[in-house]
Amino acid sequence: MNISNNNNLNIFDLPDEILFIIVKKLNISDVIYSLMDINERFVQLLFDPFYIQNLNITLMTMKSFYQRTFSLHEQVLSNICENILPKIHDQVKQLVIEQHSMKRILTHNYSQLYSLSLVNFKEEILFRYLADYTTLPTLLIRQITHINIDIQSDEIPKLFSEFSSDIFLLILSLCRRLIKLNFCQVFSYRNSFISIYNLPKTSCTCSTLIELKINVASFNDCLYLLDGRFDSLSKLTINVRNIEYERKEINNKTKLPKLKYFSLTSFSFIHHFDEYIIPLLRRMINLEELLLFLSVIRTDSTFIDGTELYDEVLVHMSQLNKFIFSVNTSVFIENNEMDVPLSEDIQNSFIGREYGQVSSCVHFEPRTPKDTSIDFVEAKAVIKSHIYSLPYQFESFLHLNNSFQGGMFVNVRYLTMTDSFPFEHEFFKTISDCFPFLKSLTISNLKPQKNKQHSSTLISFPHLNILNLVNAHDDYAEQFLVDTNTHLPCLLDLCITYESLEIITNNFTNDATRPYCSKLKGLHMHKPFVRPKHFDEYFCLLLHMSKFRDEF
Repeated sequence: MNISNNNNLNIFDLPDEILFIIVKKLNISDVIYSLMDINERFVQLLFDPFYIQNLNITLMTMKSFYQRTFSLHEQVLSNICENILPKIHDQVKQLVIEQHSMKRILTHNYSQLYSLSLVNFKEEILFRYLADYTTLPTLLIRQITHINIDIQSDEIPKLFSEFSSDIFLLILSLCRRLIKLNFCQVFSYRNSFISIYNLPKTSCTCSTLIELKINVASFNDCLYLLDGRFDSLSKLTINVRNIEYERKEINNKTKLPKLKYFSLTSFSFIHHFDEYIIPLLRRMINLEELLLFLSVIRTDSTFIDGTELYDEVLVHMSQLNKFIFSVNTSVFIENNEMDVPLSEDIQNSFIGREYGQVSSCVHFEPRTPKDTSIDFVEAKAVIKSHIYSLPYQFESFLHLNNSFQGGMFVNVRYLTMTDSFPFEHEFFKTISDCFPFLKSLTISNLKPQKNKQHSSTLISFPHLNILNLVNAHDDYAEQFLVDTNTHLPCLLDLCITYESLEIITNNFTNDATRPYCSKLKGLHMHKPFVRPKHFDEYFCLLLHMSKFRDEF
């Protein structure tokens, strides 16, 4: 194609291969609705079996970080249901739907459908559909092998009600051919959990299930899933809300020879790593891939390093060929005389053991009388280490402090920063460079900044949607909410104390903080308050306010 000699080229001049690549990048519902009547060539392209076999009839729209809609416009949905689905339903193999449109979409016979994603459902509505609505259970019984369940949750990480546990049981009992189940890990911003430990063993089984992704409340729930009831399970991705002292009635000794892939994530602190985690991992004798994302608390003890991981865990996994990890260790000591290990010493412990590239950092913090974050009354100091494999593959990076040495973390969307020494303006420039796609930032630091004369360099977080300053000094509100200091074009939600908000906005009259505050859609604070004068005009686009609580 000689572009230089043709000034009248348009999209119709592109070959089908290029057009196909373009439309695959777009939302299929919008594409079908907008382009199907353009010309016959487009119709043939859009109804190509390789394109329509994966049909997503949702459109995610963010009102705020936690408030998102997935419904299509009524006119678009009607056209798809009346004019599109009758022509293609027998070619669809994978289907994504949300609760408001499900009844209309499932009126057709999807004879080739094997994968179903139910997105943004309320617990009670989804339970009712599974228990009482004929079409959905019939589909699950006869042909669905892959299912993804997404249940609505608010901004507070929580335990789901009994509805969700009952939904889990119904899925297992209905899906006679189930191979893969993603239960509430469809979207990473959701962080709610189910408790399954007390479910009857006879009803919570599935002999065909090979792959499971799930968020559970406790470590007992984790062991419950691995006690033999899922005897074909080879891949488990699990996020545990709390790993703490629990009743030891569940077996943590029987080997798991069929398990090939295991991913364990917990955002809470773990006090019993040696008692809980190590015995569990030693059961996985044929594991090929292992992912660990953990934060461990120890007292007057050693750090988790390459030597310990190898001697206690990896030496028992002869088939392991991939190990990805991010492990924070906090050692609380009763005096300040303990030798602080060097980051290089910890990093050297990984050499010669086929870990691949590893990074580490070590940080010393004296404890103050006001420090009640962890209940170690006698501890005089805490030494923190963070070890992680490179390239960094997790979406979250926790407990970053001033010992951070930099790097590139393109996968990270959620970052927490914690230190008893202040974070200065220049340090945030490093953070913005190292985490270019950050969406959520939490700062826990009650120390005022020493360098109040900010440099002329404007720091930018171009994708940041939510900022949590609940446990931060007022200086950090000034750092982020004054647009001459930091550029936040996508900020939607702010978590902050009312006292800090009142100070930084000068009782909601400060013009320097008005640009960002006037664009906020969500405001989350610890306690309710009476809205003062100028509040509503200062937060003129605010959609909702709520109480914010740290759950981890």
